[in-house]
Amino acid sequence: MKIRVVKTASKAQAVQVVRYQDNKRIVLQHIGSAHSEEELSDLMILAEDWIKDNTSQLSIFPDKNPSKLLHLNYSTFIGIKYRYFHAQVRAILDMIKLDDLPALLNDLVAIRIFEPASKLRSLELLEQFFGISHSRKTYYKIAPDCVDLKKKVEKKVADFAGHHYSFNFDILFYDVTTLYFETFEEDGLRKNGFSKDNKSQQPQILIALMVSKEGFPVAYEVFSGNTFEGNTIIPVIKDFIKRNGVKEFTVVADAAMISSENIQQLTQNNINYIVGARLGNIYAALLETIDKTIVREDGKSIRIKTDNGYLICSYSSVRYRKDKYEMEKQIEKAKQVVAKPSKSKKMKFTQTKGQKIELNEALIRKTQKLLGIKGYYTNLEASVADNTMIIERYHELYKVEQAFRISKNDLQTRPIFHFKEQPIKLHIMICFMALVVSKHIELKTGVSIRKFIDESKKIVDGEILNHITQKIVTVKAQPTPKMMELITKLEAPH
Repeated sequence: MKIRVVKTASKAQAVQVVRYQDNKRIVLQHIGSAHSEEELSDLMILAEDWIKDNTSQLSIFPDKNPSKLLHLNYSTFIGIKYRYFHAQVRAILDMIKLDDLPALLNDLVAIRIFEPASKLRSLELLEQFFGISHSRKTYYKIAPDCVDLKKKVEKKVADFAGHHYSFNFDILFYDVTTLYFETFEEDGLRKNGFSKDNKSQQPQILIALMVSKEGFPVAYEVFSGNTFEGNTIIPVIKDFIKRNGVKEFTVVADAAMISSENIQQLTQNNINYIVGARLGNIYAALLETIDKTIVREDGKSIRIKTDNGYLICSYSSVRYRKDKYEMEKQIEKAKQVVAKPSKSKKMKFTQTKGQKIELNEALIRKTQKLLGIKGYYTNLEASVADNTMIIERYHELYKVEQAFRISKNDLQTRPIFHFKEQPIKLHIMICFMALVVSKHIELKTGVSIRKFIDESKKIVDGEILNHITQKIVTVKAQPTPKMMELITKLEAPH
């Protein structure tokens, strides 16, 4: 086949696609007639395109040459797609063996990381950024299966953590947070309670999260918003141990999780614990023992046997200066309340005797004795974990808080716009999966998920409409050297 241009009686130039056979010319397609050089150029491209569509013959022109796309204007450039980023997320989900989940879930995980939004908006963004279409109804169709899906996801995530991070269930870090709703109406799950987001007037849910020593999330649970956080740790830990057949287990949690009843249940279930101690609540005799025993030098610590296990106390001069500053500031405010009680509310270092407000000197003396001292409870013997190790393990609890920050800020887990329990729980599961993928990227590449996304956005598929052929041409960008470096780290053997 070849393109033939002939002059017509009207002095136009006719463009044809012809084939020669037995010294005869056969016109296969009349493309059109041009009355200007610009029209002729357009018709030549149409002829070339017709040949491509109707034969395997190769074009003499460079394939998909953007400079031949004609009349580039505001309506020619359709948009860009970030399919490369989507492919990387799906590859990680495949590694975790979550590729057998409904495609919509995995795509919602990808867009949750890339640009968090409501589900309706997320479906629009999937089409806009990744070129993927899903029905809104599909989300609500799979919502009833969210309980079974949660168990499946957690099992595969735990296996993945064991395979890639040598996670062996020996130690987990536990914490809770609250997620609020854009409503003021409560129901069975969404309840008003103590809000960590300062949204006490809006109903919320309570989320418990467990992460490995690397900060990799392995399990979570959802509670109604009015649940006391100290009542969550025992059922969550026991369920996790049962589902995974764990034999040796140590949980690290902050002081809000601990109570005499919780410690008793942890001990009865052979669960080791490292938890923060609220030294302001200890009895007088124990306070005197700490005051007389501890050496007030950096790095010094003591271990005292109590009903709640071993109480380990350490001293820090930096903490001392901070505690002293806070105490003096509160005492000054308390003095102002004592001087003008009618214009102020009750402060920490004040007490009421009859109609009179005065300084609580006993509390001030107690606080002074504890300046610079931090306490931790554990049932681990010193031969298994010395004081230094206990303190180091507790300080690693920030990794759960870091995971919550990623979830709330980067993934924008809240506010939640769903109103029914099953879609709400499915939303939390999607956010958990997104957190798993995000944390894996951060741990493997050494950069934040936000920087990874920024680098990914440099790799785009540009889609351009050829107004002559009405076909969409995709122009792909190559990964940047920096992205290739990050992907190499992601794909490196564990």
